[in-house]
Amino acid sequence: MVHILSIESTTSVCSVALHVDGQLLGLMELHQDNVHSQQLMLLVEQLMDRTGIKTTDLSAIAVSSGPGSYTGLRIGLSIAKGMAFAMDIPLIGVDTLSAMAKRVQPFLLGEARIIPMLDARRMEVYTAVYDQNLQELEALAPKIFENENPYSAYLNEGPVFFLGDGVKKLRHILAHSQAKLLDLMPSAETVGHLAFKKFQGGIFEDIAYFEPNYLKDFRVISSKKNMLLS
Repeated sequence: MVHILSIESTTSVCSVALHVDGQLLGLMELHQDNVHSQQLMLLVEQLMDRTGIKTTDLSAIAVSSGPGSYTGLRIGLSIAKGMAFAMDIPLIGVDTLSAMAKRVQPFLLGEARIIPMLDARRMEVYTAVYDQNLQELEALAPKIFENENPYSAYLNEGPVFFLGDGVKKLRHILAHSQAKLLDLMPSAETVGHLAFKKFQGGIFEDIAYFEPNYLKDFRVISSKKNMLLS
């Protein structure tokens, strides 16, 4: 049997899951900001204990590879790399937006478009477009929204499912009779589903060189406050 431990830490969601041969065995999640460094490894330990799976039973470690929070990505990948290296098992990277789109797929009754959106500050989001079979129609990219909906063509053809924390701030732009706005965030559950397919295909990452997909360079902005006046 193939046991895969999956980690999702790209947003405020701190999520871990265990799958056996692609079927969910256990899932633990926290929806809380800034807890990943303290809670992620604890969730892993609790999940392993509750499911009765030992680390020696694991076949691979999967991790959501971005885009997303710089800090969250680093924490998740560091834990995934450390576990995979220590246990000498494969590391599997799973695109975050693809895993998000997977959350919607089981509920579709026909042709549709799935557009996951992750907040990238201000009116910018990280997004991509998928069809009902999770085939990519528009590649992952940062996109800035003004006052018009860039997905009108898709909406005029049929239902479009929008999900992620980028949707909340864009509700007024995305409003349309065919737009389905879902309050769904990334989850290790669907990371594990996609990871099993990669495991079957032997698609693994190089533990030493694998890096998250930040999509944009991380920048530290210095304070403009005059320290002499504090």
